[in-house]
Amino acid sequence: MGIIALPLAMAFAIASGATPERGLYTAIIAGFLISALGGSRIQIGGPTGAFVVIVYGIIQRTGYNGLSISMLIAALILILLGVFRIGSWIKYVPHPLITGFTSGIAVIIFSTQIKDFFGLKMGAPPADFTAKWLSYFDSFSTFDPITFSLAAGTLGVIILIRRLVPWLPWGICSIVLATVVCSLFELPIETIQSRFGEIPKNLPISCKVLSGLSATYCLKSTAFILLGKPPP
Repeated sequence: MGIIALPLAMAFAIASGATPERGLYTAIIAGFLISALGGSRIQIGGPTGAFVVIVYGIIQRTGYNGLSISMLIAALILILLGVFRIGSWIKYVPHPLITGFTSGIAVIIFSTQIKDFFGLKMGAPPADFTAKWLSYFDSFSTFDPITFSLAAGTLGVIILIRRLVPWLPWGICSIVLATVVCSLFELPIETIQSRFGEIPKNLPISCKVLSGLSATYCLKSTAFILLGKPPP
């Protein structure tokens, strides 16, 4: 599980507009808390792609401080749902609503990968769906055929493994194969290190982000979460 969860956590962090080490920190700390506080000895926890859409929008609008406040409020809401036994109410949610919700998230996550899949040379895409695609069309002249070939080849390997040898871990196998190809042919492909630098070898100070939060900012951030108006 860890072999799959750690690279996946890095990928979700990058897709959310954060740095890869933040995905590692989250996967390690959250995984430990889930195992320690979970209600089952066989409970498995890992990163989920559904939060990519939410986290990316919050980071683009309010930065990491707003993200910290949002996660604390979300944690408080989850605790209250558990205390008052409201989680069972999920059985009243229509199944088509769940299907449409997850399908919509899949489309949005797909749209966030276009920049890296085609190797477009542009800044961070806008959080808005329509503006994001318009920025892709404007930057399509920077299309990188080598990056696209490697991405399409990796996608093809994943599809073949899942159809022909489904017992193989398709995620790890495709990553290893793509890395070997880049190393052997010395392809000019952007890597995690070339984009983000070396990943730190120690955990960050836990209060580094929260220490810069004032009571006023917390109140403004809470208003943004509830009303949709970002703090000045």
